[in-house]
Amino acid sequence: MNRRQQQAASEQARKRAVQLGETGDTAAVDELIDLCSHPGPTVRRAAASALGKLATDNAVHTAIPVLCLLARDPHPQVRQYALWALGKMGNEEALPVLRDRANQTSGPDYVIAAALKAMEQIDMVARKRQESSPASCSRCGRQTTGEERRLSKTQFQRAYCSACFDAVFIERRHFDMKVQNQKTILATDRTVVQSKGERQIADWLSTHKIAYRYDDKFQIIQGFATRPDFYLPQHDLYIEYWGMDTTDYKIGMLLKQKLYQQEGKSSSRSSRRTCLISTGNSWHPCGRRKTEYDPS
Repeated sequence: MNRRQQQAASEQARKRAVQLGETGDTAAVDELIDLCSHPGPTVRRAAASALGKLATDNAVHTAIPVLCLLARDPHPQVRQYALWALGKMGNEEALPVLRDRANQTSGPDYVIAAALKAMEQIDMVARKRQESSPASCSRCGRQTTGEERRLSKTQFQRAYCSACFDAVFIERRHFDMKVQNQKTILATDRTVVQSKGERQIADWLSTHKIAYRYDDKFQIIQGFATRPDFYLPQHDLYIEYWGMDTTDYKIGMLLKQKLYQQEGKSSSRSSRRTCLISTGNSWHPCGRRKTEYDPS
C-alpha cells in the first residue's frame, strides 16, 4: 500500500470512528477499541472522542484501559481527547493516569487542562454517588438522612445523625479550645506555638524566609481530617513534630502517617520524601534516610 492509499484508508477509518460515536450504540465499543490502536493519530483521536460520546453507558467502561494508554500517546491531541473521554466516564480507575498527566511539566497546556478537568468530573461523580447512597452514622450506626449527611460531611467530613452531630460539635469545640490554651510559647515571627521544639522549627522556617501555616486543619483523605504542625504551601510539604513518647501519642502518630501515605502527600515522614524533624529524639521505625533537626 502506497502513501496515498494509506492516507485514504486512515481517512476512511477516521470517518468510521466519528460515525460510530454519533450512533450512540454501545455495540460499537469493541470496534472503537480496535480503532484506538490504529497507526493514524487522527483515527485514534476520533476513536477516543467517540468513546467519550458513548460514556454515559457503563458498557463503555471496558475501554478505560485503552483510553489510559492513549492518555500517554505521543500525539497531544490524542492525549487530550482520551483525557476528555475518561472524564466523561467518571470512573475513579482512571485517576492515577489523570494525576500523572496533570503533573507533567512539558507538553501543551490544553492537555494538562484536560487532565485537571477530567479529575474534577470524576470527583463530582463520586460526590453525587456518595450523597445519594445510604450511610450510617459514624458514631451510633443509625441510618442518616440526606440532609444530615450533607451537614455533617461539610463540617466533619463524616456522616453523623443530628444527635451525634451536636455531640461531636461540642467535643471538637472543647478540643480546639484545649489546643489553643496549650499555645503559650511565642516564636520570633509572633506565631504562638505549643512547645519549645515547635518554636525552634518556626524560627528556622521564618529565618530562611519559608512561608508556613501552623496548626491549620487540612482534609487528607475522604472521611478523615488532620492538623499538621506545619504546612509549607510553596512546597506542599507537611512537617510533624513528634514531641511526646506516650503509647496513645504514638498510636495517633502512626495513624497520621498512614493518612499522609494513603493520600500520597509530601510529609515529613511520608513514603515519598522521608524526613524526620526531631528534638533530641532519633527514634525512627523504618530505618529510612532521615534528616535530624537538633535544637542543641
